Formats: sequence, structure tokens, C-alpha cells
Amino acid sequence: MPIRLIVGLGNPGLRYERTRHNIGFRLIDSLAGPQACWKDFQGLGILAARQDLILAKPSTYMNESGRCVAAMARYYKMGHEHILICFDDVALPLGRLRLRPSGSSGGQKGMQSVIDSLGTESVPRLRIGVGPQPLGRDSTDFVLSRFSKDEEADLPAVIERGALAVQAWAAEGLEAAMNRFNVQA
Repeated sequence: MPIRLIVGLGNPGLRYERTRHNIGFRLIDSLAGPQACWKDFQGLGILAARQDLILAKPSTYMNESGRCVAAMARYYKMGHEHILICFDDVALPLGRLRLRPSGSSGGQKGMQSVIDSLGTESVPRLRIGVGPQPLGRDSTDFVLSRFSKDEEADLPAVIERGALAVQAWAAEGLEAAMNRFNVQA
């Protein structure tokens, strides 16, 4: 089985740690586990290995995530089909998952950076619902906000389900994972 690269998108630093925008980082942390041995990758991010998975968190800000992903893909001589990008989606209700083989960024600037850096929209992705974004609320303000106390209480189950989706993608392929996890949460 080929090595797979799982990248969670987010922003570095304590200021952003518990924000909606960092759900990708939280998913990667869950997959890595508390005993993970994180290593710097060319000053662009950190990574940890887990069996045949490389788990990564860019240390660039969200809008520059593609620099890290492209550098890792080159380093590991990995095609985009072996990469899964995990990120927040304000259009999906909290906890809803959407695996896709390709497509536009849907306005998510980290995913747009990945698409631009890899030169293709054919990058598998796991969109994790952090919405819905309230009408009239600025998108940047919303994604950089923290979850409410009630939402935070629901996050362990959301992250666990996301981890299961990632594991299904790696073990069974994208279509099987889509069939199982692209349903109402």
C-alpha cells in the first residue's frame, strides 16, 4: 500500500488553536495521538508518521498552506491522489463531513492555496462542517471565532468521525469512504 499524506489545515499559534478554522489541525492531532513524535519539515510545517500515513500540519498561515503541501508532495514523490486535505467548511452544519475527489476550493483560502500550488483541482479533500455561518456575519470573523460551549462538547464525536473517514479513505479508497461518510451526521 502506498504512503498517504493527510494534511490538516489551520493557523499556527495559541491565538487560533481552538477556532473553527483549526478543525483540520485538531483532526490531525487526534489521528497522531498524544505520543506523536512531531518533526519539522523544511520550516513549512510539522509531520508525524503513523504506520503508512504521514500526518501533517502546515506552519504557514492558512492562506499559504499550499507551499507546505506541494513541498511535501515533491519530497515524498507523491501524486495528488495520495494526499487528503482536511479543512473547515462554513457551508456545512457542525459535524457534517464531505469527502470529495476534486473540485473548487468553495472559497476556502487554504484549499485554494493547495490547488494553486499543486496545479490541479483533483486533490482529495475532507470538508468538516463548522457552520452554519450566521447570515450577515463576516466569514473571516466567523472562522476565526471559537466554538460555543455546546459545540465544543460535540467536537470529540465530530473529530472521531472525521478520523474514521480518514482511515477509511486510506484503507478502502475514496469511493468507499464517500459512501459511508457523506451522509447526514
